[in-house]
Amino acid sequence: MKLGMDIFTVRSQGWDAFQLLDYSKRIGLDLVHFSDLSPFRSLEDDYLDRVKARADELGLAIEVGMLSICESATIFDHSMGSAVEQVRQMLHVADKLQSPVLRCVQGSSADRRTELPFEGHIENTLATCRAVRSQCLDLGVKLAIENHSADFHGRELAALIEAAGPEYVGACIDTGNPLWAGESPFVTLEHLAPYVVTSHIRDTAVWPHKKGAAVQWVAMGDGNIGIREWAAKFKELCPNVPFSLEIITASAPRVLDYLDEDSAYWKTYPDTPAREFARFEKLVRCGEPFIGASLTVAGRDVPPEYQAALAAQQRIDLERSIAFCKQELGVGES
Repeated sequence: MKLGMDIFTVRSQGWDAFQLLDYSKRIGLDLVHFSDLSPFRSLEDDYLDRVKARADELGLAIEVGMLSICESATIFDHSMGSAVEQVRQMLHVADKLQSPVLRCVQGSSADRRTELPFEGHIENTLATCRAVRSQCLDLGVKLAIENHSADFHGRELAALIEAAGPEYVGACIDTGNPLWAGESPFVTLEHLAPYVVTSHIRDTAVWPHKKGAAVQWVAMGDGNIGIREWAAKFKELCPNVPFSLEIITASAPRVLDYLDEDSAYWKTYPDTPAREFARFEKLVRCGEPFIGASLTVAGRDVPPEYQAALAAQQRIDLERSIAFCKQELGVGES
């Protein structure tokens, strides 16, 4: 099973595509997942050819991605053209770099609280998918929709994929985002396993809070959600899917307020099945806060004094996560 990295993990380094490839090879990865193309100096074919040639020289596979493909989503970038136009361009990039997937997202949990019902956003996402179906099939590139920023529960994303057509739409499974939505990542995997084509994997700490639960993303091995057992199940159910790390360790804990009388959680996820929520609650009740050393930075406005420390933390936590995956989980080909 290939061990990869989503480049968001090392977002503070300021590296271009070639530097990211060189670094990934140096730290023993098999794959680089470019979840956005900000490190690319150009999208011209000759530049993409040079990036692919360097990856081949290093023996690295490449995957590519983008953000929202839903024009009604709160995070959709209208300045880049229509959703279909953006996806068509990115499918060309995926084809040039020989990426078998194009990772994309619908939106975030904010879309569950808009004037347009969440089902309306799903219909808009499906419309984008259907408009590019023939191009996906012609190129052999699957859209890999992520359970992103607590937008979907696993069963909901599985239903979207079935509605679109699993012959050209699959899932990018994220292990950290389900916990923001009050879902055990084991439940997410059970729903999405038949459709998973790529991954964003990180560990998480969860513990009881007076309002419900606190959730904090941590490096591999630092959490308490059973990441060893989850990885074993992933290897069993998705043996040909890359195990790509998206390590995020500078975020403050997020509180889920499902014990409050006027809970924002239940307004956002009113139809959560009790049986599935109970499995999340079991993780919470058995959990304890993460007490390891970590720089926590709120938002994207990082004080200059913190920049070097944050960049170093990203590299340190990624590299020790890689060691954990190889030594404890038996993941990686290099």
